[in-house]
Amino acid sequence: MSFSDEKIIAMLSKMEDLQHAKRIGEGPIHIGQRSYDFEQQAFYEDKLLVYIPKDFTDMPDHMSAIKYPHTQRPQIIKMNEDGSINITLSRIDQDLEDDWVQELTEGMMAILRKVNPSNVFFTNGIEEIHGKTAGYFEFKSPALDTFLYNLMFFMELDGKTLMGTFSCKYSDYEAWRDTAFEMMRAVRVIQEEEGGEQE
Repeated sequence: MSFSDEKIIAMLSKMEDLQHAKRIGEGPIHIGQRSYDFEQQAFYEDKLLVYIPKDFTDMPDHMSAIKYPHTQRPQIIKMNEDGSINITLSRIDQDLEDDWVQELTEGMMAILRKVNPSNVFFTNGIEEIHGKTAGYFEFKSPALDTFLYNLMFFMELDGKTLMGTFSCKYSDYEAWRDTAFEMMRAVRVIQEEEGGEQE
């Protein structure tokens, strides 16, 4: 007995509903071969809230020195159990206002193209995230023995530049891309008035 068109459409609709039902912070999300629970973590004197998988840990100094050999490595580096997936945050001592985010984003893309012409860029754009202007781009970069998928974003935090990145092996790109964007879109900068301070 064959399925009718109506039953097939109903099944596809149900599968689509299940895919959209799971959001970061609302229970485990299945990515690749396993599930991840995300929790909101606070950084930079609790002024920045970011959803990160609960079992991600701080990258040890000896690993970060190898993976990020330049002296100005990210201040915060969260990683999965084998270090193949990284989430980094850096507060850079460079003034930034929401109106400057697009120019900064385009400038960073140009620098990364010049530094390594092997980088392959995909989408880029400007979005409003919880009232803040965020610029982003995603690209494929060569590593020692593989290729990496990177999503990089920028926004203003306390008048300075916040840079965040998500990176994983390019072979895991399809499994992680949507979740990486969801993590970026869930980033929240706490304004003074939200902290309960009186003017």
